[in-house]
Amino acid sequence: MHGDEQETVTAELTDVVRRAETNVARGGGPFAAVVVLSDGRRFEGANRVVATSDPTAHAEVVAIRRACAATGSVALGGAVVYTSCEPCPMCVAVALWARVGAVYYAADRRDAARAGFDDAAFHDYFTDPGRRGLLPVVGHRVPAATAPFRSWEDKADRSPY
Repeated sequence: MHGDEQETVTAELTDVVRRAETNVARGGGPFAAVVVLSDGRRFEGANRVVATSDPTAHAEVVAIRRACAATGSVALGGAVVYTSCEPCPMCVAVALWARVGAVYYAADRRDAARAGFDDAAFHDYFTDPGRRGLLPVVGHRVPAATAPFRSWEDKADRSPY
C-alpha cells in the first residue's frame, strides 16, 4: 500500500470507527461500514441486528444493500468496503457475491470477542471440518431438484449475477 492509499484507508477506518461508537449510543451494535464505489459514491451502514431483530443486519450487509439498491445492480465491481471490525463469514460472503474489490477493517475478531461478539465458531466452521456439528448442512436429492435451474437457463430475459 502506497502513501496516498494508506492515508485514505486510515481516514475511512477512523470515520467508520467513530460512526460505530455513535451507533452504540443510538441503540445499535458497535459496528459501522461504508461502501465506496469507483465513482466516489458512498453508502453507509451500521449494525442494526438487535434494533431490527434481523440477524443479517450487519453493518457491511446494510451498506452493500444500500449500494446495490442505489446502483440497481448486484455487482459492485471496483467498490471498497471499509468496516470498523473484521467481517464475519456472512459479511465476507456478501462482499464476494457483490463482487466488491477490497475490504479494509480496523479492529479484528479477537477485539470483538473480548467485547462479547465472539464469532470464532463461525470462522472455524469453514476451516475445521470437525466444527460442522455446529450446523449440519445435509443434501437430500429429490427428483425435481434441478428444475428451477433449467427454468432459469430457459429464461430469455434473465439477469446474470
